[in-house]
Amino acid sequence: MAEPVVVRLSALGDVALMTGVLEYWRRTYGWTFTVITRQAFAPVLEGHPAVRRVIGLSREDLALPRQFDVFRDLAEAHAGRRLIDLHGTMRTRLLSALWKGPVSRYAKLGLERRLFLWSKGKLFGERLRRWNVPQRYALAVERVAPPREALLPHVWLSPEEEAGGRRLLEQLPDLSEDRPVALHPYATHPDKAWKEDHWTELMGRLEDRGVPWIVIGRGKEMDGIPAARDYTNRTSLRETCALLRECRVLITGDSGPMHLAGAVGTPVLALFGPTTREWGFFPAGPRDRVLEVPLACRPCSLHGKSRCARNHACLYGITPEQVMRALEGYL
Repeated sequence: MAEPVVVRLSALGDVALMTGVLEYWRRTYGWTFTVITRQAFAPVLEGHPAVRRVIGLSREDLALPRQFDVFRDLAEAHAGRRLIDLHGTMRTRLLSALWKGPVSRYAKLGLERRLFLWSKGKLFGERLRRWNVPQRYALAVERVAPPREALLPHVWLSPEEEAGGRRLLEQLPDLSEDRPVALHPYATHPDKAWKEDHWTELMGRLEDRGVPWIVIGRGKEMDGIPAARDYTNRTSLRETCALLRECRVLITGDSGPMHLAGAVGTPVLALFGPTTREWGFFPAGPRDRVLEVPLACRPCSLHGKSRCARNHACLYGITPEQVMRALEGYL
């Protein structure tokens, strides 16, 4: 079979989750792939043994009317090859319509998610919990979803990148044999971000305990973080992966870096609020752990509502003390 083409345009976490599925198909069928994604997320796929070529699309490429021409040219250039659509949006439906070869799509379960929300969890909960997102991706090809542990994400770092991650930590005031705890206090969707006061208190508790820590990610920088510990907006995507690899655990909300940490073998302590297991994004590594408050109103939407009648109790109800207790298992 000619080399398949896989399309997943966004977001960071979804592209990271795709990496384990591509590797599974390489191990199982010997396939390698051309991957179409956004330029910003292409570095996730560098060094991936199943990826022969990455086509990174810019913001301009995905804006109309240019998008139609770009997709038509891609369809012409890869005529006869199989397209595996792991995105399932109107954009990739357009690409599928122009494609000159067979098309496979993943089990997005969009209708089931909407009915689950509409029924306040009474409909399709079992079906949504059956497969996480990598398993749903795999169902684009497989008749039966592989086990979750067979599809864990993986980012391949070079020895030079790993050494660069260690060098980045040399600025820490308490650098020692104890690897630091990484904190990611940012979120693309603000309703998935833990309270800033909670992060500040957690940092204080780590200081009191003598646990080295750093802050990673991209976002509006928090006040009061010592410069030596703050890597906010300072590292590239690959450098962030290398930095995470040197940490003992990442504490984060439902975010892209949550999946990057798993992809470099770093366990995750994840704080979930408006999103729940049914959406398929819970980390699945052997040492990953999720903290959540079991409220009947969860999930309230795909990403959370800006106007929450309960003042985001689902997320803010997780206390720094609870996080510290959960952290004991990693210290």
